[in-house]
Amino acid sequence: MKELSVAEFGRRIAHLIVSLFILLCVTFVIGRVLPADPVGAIVGELADPAAYAAMRQRLGLDLPLYEQFFIYLKGFVHGDFGTAILTGNPVSADLAQAFPATFELATFAVIISTFVGVPLGLVAALFRDRLIDKIARVVALVGHSIPVFWFGIVGLVVFYAGLNWVGGPGRVDVYYEGIVTPRTGLLLVDSLLQGETDIFWNALSHIILPAFILAYAAVAYITRMTRSFTLEQLSQDYVIAARAKGVSPAGTIIGHVLPNIAVQLITILAISYGGLLEGAVVTEIVFSWPGIGQYMTNALMIGDMNAILAATIIVGFFFMFLNFLADIAYAVFDPRTREAAR
Repeated sequence: MKELSVAEFGRRIAHLIVSLFILLCVTFVIGRVLPADPVGAIVGELADPAAYAAMRQRLGLDLPLYEQFFIYLKGFVHGDFGTAILTGNPVSADLAQAFPATFELATFAVIISTFVGVPLGLVAALFRDRLIDKIARVVALVGHSIPVFWFGIVGLVVFYAGLNWVGGPGRVDVYYEGIVTPRTGLLLVDSLLQGETDIFWNALSHIILPAFILAYAAVAYITRMTRSFTLEQLSQDYVIAARAKGVSPAGTIIGHVLPNIAVQLITILAISYGGLLEGAVVTEIVFSWPGIGQYMTNALMIGDMNAILAATIIVGFFFMFLNFLADIAYAVFDPRTREAAR
């Protein structure tokens, strides 16, 4: 491991800023190209032309596009995404409430997918073409094939309605809502900090099923990629030499192969984490999870462009930020990437 120079770090920060600017440009264009009418969504279809024109002027939609874009950028810099039609609150305030729920769900899911997918991929590669390898490949295939909404509905029917092993839709039961004061926005953390153990266990029972459903596709991807990386390393000379010296298969994997594929795994896990944040939309709808995915869906139903674009920017930014962190880790732990960039 070597230190990352200031110039290399600055170059990656510049890439992040440029990517964010491109995201802002794309969302601005989408907001102007889509047939949704934000003015009509606010004043209603039966509003008189004078009220329609006044609202259009108030929203700045009568200005030239370049002026609208600069206003859009200014609002982003100040955290002002406008007002949500559905709630009447500033969009930034709504997102501050919704995003922690999605973040908690995605984080729980990525922990599950990491602790299942990586060991399964390693074992599958070690026992190539044996039963465990075939099981791992079936798991990966099914994970990429089953629609999340179907998997979620079946999970609710079987494990909640049928067996009563897990909690139902929502983050907690109705009678526990509003008891815990939001501090971090993460209900599991906040309930523990405030000593509400009953609410913690209730929230844990509610998050387990949607987290597993959300994690399954990531498990399939992580398993497949881990298996591929490991098989590539098992054919290298240093592995053959280690086995010739009497190192056990497990010792070879843990002591020699895993450190060499760690950098690649970091990238895969970062991509999976970002994908879980994006892919939480369907899961949140099925489980009535009050996160950013459900917020976006409700906004889409009424054509609330402020909420839709702001949520898109937030999710896109976190996806780019996770990739930025993976890029930094790649450069720090694998100096070859810095040499190639020069």
